Amino acid sequence: MKKYITYAMTALFATIAISIAAPPDKDAMMTKEKAAWQAFKDKKSDEFKKFLSADFMGVYADGIQTLQKEVDAMQKWDMKSFSFSDFNLVMPDADTAVVTYKVTIEGTAEGKDASGNYNAGSVWHKKNGEWRAVFHTTAKEEKPASQYRGSRKKAPKFTLVNLVRRW
Repeated sequence: MKKYITYAMTALFATIAISIAAPPDKDAMMTKEKAAWQAFKDKKSDEFKKFLSADFMGVYADGIQTLQKEVDAMQKWDMKSFSFSDFNLVMPDADTAVVTYKVTIEGTAEGKDASGNYNAGSVWHKKNGEWRAVFHTTAKEEKPASQYRGSRKKAPKFTLVNLVRRW
């Protein structure tokens, strides 16, 4: 009987160890990312900071931000809503998660409309058993250049012959 209890306890502890050591799945990382966005939207700086590493860096069109600058930027936003799509997760190693996704935002930044579709990405690092974002970036989606679309003018062909003729 003692032998079976020993086997059962060993199996239990092995299962616990494996579940603790297992890397997060896509849904778990999306939940963390959404929770960070929600804290930002709600302007809950203490809660937001819990998701970010002390050496966090953000790269945006208006510059590079540290943790404190990211928290300060929160006050300049009036975000009404956000939603994710096309969420992807890559795990380069057991303690690093790279996520990419599209986010649709409705809101203003510094009083100007910032609504639109953005491409976003974050790098999360696990330290002391906790996942924290160390990097984040967003870029607003732009429509492709349509200089010649819908016009009668044809796009020039850049062949060697045409370039020599123009020269």
